[in-house]
Amino acid sequence: MTIEHCTLCPRRCGARRGPSCGNGRCGMGADAVVARAALHFWEEPCISGKSGSGAVFFTGCPLGCVFCQNYEISSERKAGKAVSPEKLADIFKDLVRQGANNINLVTPTHFVPAIIEALSIWKPPVPVVYNCGGYENVETLKMLEGHVDIYLPDFKYAESGLAAELSDAPHYPEIAEKALAEMFRQTGPAVIDSSGMMKKGTMVRHLILPGHTRNSIAVLDWLAEHFSHGVPVSLMAQYVPCGLASEHPPLGRSITRREYEKVQDHLFALGLDGYVQDRESASKSYIPKFDLSGVS
Repeated sequence: MTIEHCTLCPRRCGARRGPSCGNGRCGMGADAVVARAALHFWEEPCISGKSGSGAVFFTGCPLGCVFCQNYEISSERKAGKAVSPEKLADIFKDLVRQGANNINLVTPTHFVPAIIEALSIWKPPVPVVYNCGGYENVETLKMLEGHVDIYLPDFKYAESGLAAELSDAPHYPEIAEKALAEMFRQTGPAVIDSSGMMKKGTMVRHLILPGHTRNSIAVLDWLAEHFSHGVPVSLMAQYVPCGLASEHPPLGRSITRREYEKVQDHLFALGLDGYVQDRESASKSYIPKFDLSGVS
């Protein structure tokens, strides 16, 4: 597979991406590169359930946050194996055989054509989850309509200056807002079955960053204004310093109890539905090993 002029992500860098290499912002070729494919038990309860989410971690990322907990594969691209669409479909099949509640595509934006081809080869009998950073082109999302059942985007920043500093993406807020609207258009309100598992819909994640509660509150305010019903919010407290975080004070520490409670209280005051993660989740022990499990 070759992409002659790549505009899949909002950076629209126009890179030529051959099968195995490319000079675009994501640093990847057109063939999907997978660092891990395994049952994952640390997503939201409606995603992981008791038997786990079939998480497929892709190497590379168009956004490149300096604090990414998956920095080893998102920015450094230290692990990963190129797979054909046929092999990717086989990976999906294997995860379903293991009992996965869904197929969870983690950081998939830059491999959308390969993923669509794999899903065209074999459509899983479980929901397909598009787990992304919220930095998405509406045109690329429209390509996924009919292939994706659940969108699981981040809404990282409401402040353009913070987005510029930490992700070199000053236009992140307006891009994410348009992307979330398109995701909701495709899925409609969240559908949760009798066992508590999400079958369809959009759920928005937000990670509280140390020293930036104002940004978190602004994100929640926007979500309450535009998606007060039908879109669960997952407020995450799992931040631990990773990647280049220590070069961007105060990101060199975890969030404090005061920061956590301030944002949590605002979520409750707004009446938003969803999940609130415990502060105890802030541990590197929850970061998976990118060891090609389920790939080779």
